[in-house]
Amino acid sequence: MYPAAIVGRDQLTDSALIKLTQMPPHPLQEAKLGDSSQMAPGDWVMAIGNPFNFNYTISVGVVSAIGRPMQVAEQRWEDVIQTDAAINPGNSGGPLLNLRGEVIGINTAIYTAGQGASNIGIGFAIPINAIRGVLPQLEKGKVVRGRIGVSVQDIPRDALGEFGLREKKGALVATVTPNGPGAKAGLEPGDVILEFNGKAVTGRNNLVQIVMATAPGATVPMRILRDKVDKVLSVTVEELNLEAESGSTAGGEAQQEETGGGFGITLGPLGADIARRLQVPPGTRGALITDVDPTSNAARSVRPGDVILKVNGQAVASVTEASRALGAIRSGGAARLLLWRAGQEQFAVITKE
Repeated sequence: MYPAAIVGRDQLTDSALIKLTQMPPHPLQEAKLGDSSQMAPGDWVMAIGNPFNFNYTISVGVVSAIGRPMQVAEQRWEDVIQTDAAINPGNSGGPLLNLRGEVIGINTAIYTAGQGASNIGIGFAIPINAIRGVLPQLEKGKVVRGRIGVSVQDIPRDALGEFGLREKKGALVATVTPNGPGAKAGLEPGDVILEFNGKAVTGRNNLVQIVMATAPGATVPMRILRDKVDKVLSVTVEELNLEAESGSTAGGEAQQEETGGGFGITLGPLGADIARRLQVPPGTRGALITDVDPTSNAARSVRPGDVILKVNGQAVASVTEASRALGAIRSGGAARLLLWRAGQEQFAVITKE
C-alpha cells in the first residue's frame, strides 16, 4: 500500500485518477493498456483483485458479451464488457486483462439476481477505451460533458412506419426539459433525432454518447424527423451537471426505464405521443416494451412496441408497477400478459429464466 491523492474522478466511468504522494524505493511494474474495441465474445480474460480480502486473486474466464448497457447514473448508461471470470466484492477497481497481459477493462460490478453479493458468472468491466477517453480531463481534475436537456428512447421496431422510418435508427425524444437547450432549440416530445453535429444517430445510447462528447457552449446542427418531415434545428450544448440532473428527474415516470424482472425484456414509459402513434386508446395506461433479448424465452411471444396492460390479471399503470409485478414471479414461473399490439388487445405468456 502506498500513500496517494485523488487527482480527479468520474462517476459515469466509475473511475478515478490517483497520484502517489510518496514514491516507493523500487521501480513499479507498468500495466500496459490494451484496446478494448478488439475484444469479442469468447476471448479469454483474467480478472485481478482482492475479493473477500484474499489479496492478489486471479480468476479466469471469457468475454461473455460486449456493449452491455449498464446504468451508471440517472438516465445515463455505459456500455460495458460482460465476463464470466469470477468477480466478487473486492474485485472492483481491479484490471481485466487479455491474454497478452494488457488491461482491457476495469472490473466494476456483478449481477446477483437477489442471491446475495457473490459471483454467479455475470460480471461487468468498464472498457479501457472509455477510461482512456476521460484520462486527459481526469488529469485536470474534472471531466466535462455536454447535455441538451431531453430524455430519449429507442424507437420500437414495430413502430418504424409510424415515425416515417424504413430502418431502425435515430432516438425518440420522450421529454424536453423546460427552458433547457433542447426546448430553446425547438425540440418537442415525439421528435426523432437522426443526426447530431453531423453524426448519424443509431439509437438512444449512441445519441447520449455523442451529446456528452460535445463541448459545452458549442452550437451544433441537429437533424430531426417530426410528423415524417425532415427538419434541421440548431442547439447550444450546456455542461452536464449530474447532481442537478438527478434532482430534476427524480421520480419522473417519463424518464424511467427498467428491466422486466428477469424475463429478458426492457420496459419504458408509455408517453402520450408514443401512445398516439401506437394507436393506444385514450386513457389507457401501461408499460412499453422497448427491447427484447433475442436469446430469451420472451422473444418468442413479445416484441418491442408491445404495451403491457396487465400481468397475471393485474392492471399495471406504469413501468414501476409492471416491473414490480414481473419481478415478483419466481424463476421458472410464467407471466400471463395482456398486451396492446397493432391496434388491438392480445394475450401472451412468457417464462422467467
